[in-house]
Amino acid sequence: MEGEISSPLLLKERTQIHGGGSGGEEQRGGSSATTMVVLSTLVAVSGSYVFGSAIGYSSPTQSGIMEDLGLSVAEYSLFGSILTIGAMIGAVMSGRIADYIGRRGTMGFSEIICIIGWMLITFSKASWWLDVGRLLVGYGMGLLSYVIPIYIAEITPKNLRGGFTTVHQLMICCGVSITYLIGAFMSWRSLALIGTIPCIVQIVGLFFIPESPRWLAKIGQGKECEVALQCLRGHNADISDEAAEIRDYTETILQLSEASIFELFQWKYAHSLIVGVGLMVLQQFGGVNGIAFYASSIFISAGFSGSIGMIAMVVVQIPMTALGVVLMDISGRRPLLMVSAAGTCLGCFLAALSFLLQYLNKSVAVSPFLALFGVLIYTGSFSLGMGGIPWVIMSEVFPINTKGSAGSLVTLVSWLGSWIISYAFNFLMDWSSAGTFFIFSCICGLTVLFVAKLVPETKGRTLEEIQASMNPLSAKR
Repeated sequence: MEGEISSPLLLKERTQIHGGGSGGEEQRGGSSATTMVVLSTLVAVSGSYVFGSAIGYSSPTQSGIMEDLGLSVAEYSLFGSILTIGAMIGAVMSGRIADYIGRRGTMGFSEIICIIGWMLITFSKASWWLDVGRLLVGYGMGLLSYVIPIYIAEITPKNLRGGFTTVHQLMICCGVSITYLIGAFMSWRSLALIGTIPCIVQIVGLFFIPESPRWLAKIGQGKECEVALQCLRGHNADISDEAAEIRDYTETILQLSEASIFELFQWKYAHSLIVGVGLMVLQQFGGVNGIAFYASSIFISAGFSGSIGMIAMVVVQIPMTALGVVLMDISGRRPLLMVSAAGTCLGCFLAALSFLLQYLNKSVAVSPFLALFGVLIYTGSFSLGMGGIPWVIMSEVFPINTKGSAGSLVTLVSWLGSWIISYAFNFLMDWSSAGTFFIFSCICGLTVLFVAKLVPETKGRTLEEIQASMNPLSAKR
């Protein structure tokens, strides 16, 4: 049964985009992108678009929902924030579910939950319908935020893995931006109904793509692993070396048994855990949600309309995310992360300086432009690397026997950090606007040092090479 589930319907369609020979590059895992790898990635990132549309939904629909259902500000705030609570619940369960039913099965399950959630929102007659629907969509998001980058990392050749995995972040960005745009012209019920379309697209697409070869190897489906790998690498590609490496590493690592979350806190996993969790903590506590939530007010204080300011952010965000995708496998993860973190540090510093000048009543004409440039520099820099690369590295650094537990932990930390910053931001701003952004600036500066000292370069290395070098005790033969 496992073998049947893991075989795509279009198994025989294995045409390569760049030549389908069986040269040495393919043998070493440095093959070109095949049609099946591209198709599988596009199907996977349909879930990333769902992720983005869920995040972007609450902003353009606030007035419509509050008027139609008579919600108070407190009730609407609960509707908006309950998404993150659902995502945390999904994150806790994501790794285990992905290990038990596979990467494709988890994506399909997530989308079914999201469809139910969107339908509840669409036909809501009372606030509790909205809240339950939003909670379910959040739960699906929590699962998708883990399984999508994991699946893409496990199916792509090592020389393309970074760029392909970062498409996850690009599609989240597109989901948010397009939902903002459509929401300006459509009712909130119609917008929720439209939210089901990418869910359906992914569910249909899952029947046409293979399961992750590494997951198949992990559950002992060696033959199905080779079939899936051949499908992904092209009909004429020689997969013997890559298949042998996956099989040997998986057999070695599985002798250690599946690690629970508590067993992750051992010295042999310390480097992977510090890198994976550390990047997520620094990503969230660098103020990304604070900047996003306060951006409109900053633009208004700078003398620009909120809508024009948001359009300016989208204009910066999408091209910079796309540039990050292109540069990922050219420059490497570490340089891109350090440049990105340094840019967010500068952006927060300029915003802090703007608030400080306003407080001191100095350079009143200049301070609004400092705020504008600060937010745009932060947004562009974050989109370039800090938005997507931590998820890429999370999908690369954990051994197969810890991936389920570690993925759940890292994803939970990310969503918990998101909730903490979202909740505390207004209190921090009441305390000191300038102080808040100076704190964010310092954390972003600390990120540069963290990356320089602790984060390994994973460009051009197989997952097995990365994990063996970071966790030598767990890979010892």
